[in-house]
Amino acid sequence: MNEDLQRAVQWFPGHMVRTMRLLGERIALVDVVIDAIDARVIASGGNPMLDELAAKRQRITVFTRNDLADPNVTAAWLERFREQGRSAYAIDARDKRGITLLADLLNAIATPRGTARVMIVGIPNAGKSSIINALVKRTAARAENRAGVTRSLQWFRVNPKLELLDTPGVLVPKITTPQAQWKLALVGAVPRERYDPFEVCMRFAEWCATTLGRSDVPDVETFARARGLLRKGGHIDEHNAALAYLTAFNEGTFGAISLEHPLHA
Repeated sequence: MNEDLQRAVQWFPGHMVRTMRLLGERIALVDVVIDAIDARVIASGGNPMLDELAAKRQRITVFTRNDLADPNVTAAWLERFREQGRSAYAIDARDKRGITLLADLLNAIATPRGTARVMIVGIPNAGKSSIINALVKRTAARAENRAGVTRSLQWFRVNPKLELLDTPGVLVPKITTPQAQWKLALVGAVPRERYDPFEVCMRFAEWCATTLGRSDVPDVETFARARGLLRKGGHIDEHNAALAYLTAFNEGTFGAISLEHPLHA
């Protein structure tokens, strides 16, 4: 494992420590906790610390970016959660059907005060802000395809019966398996300056070929040459090629790919 990548996923910056403390203080104010998990990394995309934090609240798990994940694998994960008695839904924040289903579920929550308060938690870049923007039907929460964009707790009023609390992403302090490390980096849960993008892309391409048997997913060099990302002498521009490759993956250029299956979790 590349030393930079190893260090990246063990990184636990001060603002995440503060976030965990703030979440602990605010949990008493909410009725429901939505746990946002990227549908491509359902096994490693959760945070056990958030599990413990929300243990005494009604819990709804939302698999985000469902359009980028293999639908058959997502269906298997939904079945796994239901077998465990856990409430889970898969949505694409741009798909009105999934958002309408989630909105109806939240609006049906009955509370003594008449207004349901919902906290949305998850690791960095899990899609929390995108869920909020879809529910409030405007760009209220800042959403980007990179880690660490939301840095404070923000309340949003959806309607007189529903309020949402957006929270910063909190990454676990240490992820021990190399597979989870590169997968979380690939989907944007780790800030890009904290790992080697070229190595992450190489690991993904190798995994596609050996585990998925996908010959249509290019390696980084093939991808770079096809896009003309070259330096003098015909050598590929590794850094810019890797960044373009990461963007292509997260835009679905290589198709709908789930990085984790419940049978192997």
